[in-house]
Amino acid sequence: MASAQMPPAGILDLDFRLGSVCLLFSSTLLCGFTLLWVLRGTGRCGLYSESRYRALDLLGCCAAGVFLASSLLNMVPSYMIGMTETFSNLGVTLRFPVPEFILAMGFLLVVVIEQVVLALKEQSGIYMTEKEALLVGSNVQPHDRHPQCSHQYSRTVQFKGRGFGGDADVSSLSTIRIFVLVFSLSLCSVFEGLAVGLQEASGQGLNLSLSLLFRKGLIALSLVIKLTQDQLRRVAVTTCLLLFSATCPLGAVLGISLRQTHTTPQYQLARSTLQGLAAGSFLYITVMEVLTYALSSSGQRISKVTLLLTGFTAVTVLLLCLN
Repeated sequence: MASAQMPPAGILDLDFRLGSVCLLFSSTLLCGFTLLWVLRGTGRCGLYSESRYRALDLLGCCAAGVFLASSLLNMVPSYMIGMTETFSNLGVTLRFPVPEFILAMGFLLVVVIEQVVLALKEQSGIYMTEKEALLVGSNVQPHDRHPQCSHQYSRTVQFKGRGFGGDADVSSLSTIRIFVLVFSLSLCSVFEGLAVGLQEASGQGLNLSLSLLFRKGLIALSLVIKLTQDQLRRVAVTTCLLLFSATCPLGAVLGISLRQTHTTPQYQLARSTLQGLAAGSFLYITVMEVLTYALSSSGQRISKVTLLLTGFTAVTVLLLCLN
């Protein structure tokens, strides 16, 4: 009699998946908006203080470690494993490193986009300020800035002087890289959500959900720190955070609906290819934008390296304990 009152296994499985979707979305948003609330008041240049700049620089190094570990230890290995399984299921023996080639294409795709945009600007001679709609205080001239903003302005001059875009308005380059960062993170998050949607409601599925839960929260914190460093307006940061938070649950919902077709070779090949392009793009942004920016300023070198390793270690521990 008791067994007859038990709900069907399919209903329990669906409840597990829907609960995972809601928990992933709410926890990621909670982590991101909590830090954004803590950093409120840092959106306008005049409200910055030297100590807050230093704290934000240190937090940026920790975020860089999180992004680096997420790329090298999670996104790239997951893509390589998936691509290997795809070609194995297709019965194809590779004589050319196709998985590595796709990863490199994702890396080089961002380079090509950046250089084309900068070349068009140089040829036209018009240097537009794309970040006026996003950045705070973009219409303020350097000599009119608050004295406490001298640190940020010196960081901007130093960033230009490192050769990233030369005289071709670094704001264009930064805007492209911010877009690619959010897009690649979101695309990889969709594929991770697919794994949750396709996973059975078992102990392994629970570990996968817990791993995603902690990692998405950690990445959301790092994303808010990075976007705050780039002086995006609150509405822009909120939009990016909402997009990132929604992609993993969206992938889980897609996984639930694609449980009957996810084993087809065409689906696996398309998924692995997109995942490789996104992983390569994210790797480029992590190295050329996040990591380089975090370590660009002088001072606090030991503290920055320590926090970089702390962020890297945090993701490593999560992957070791929950996978």
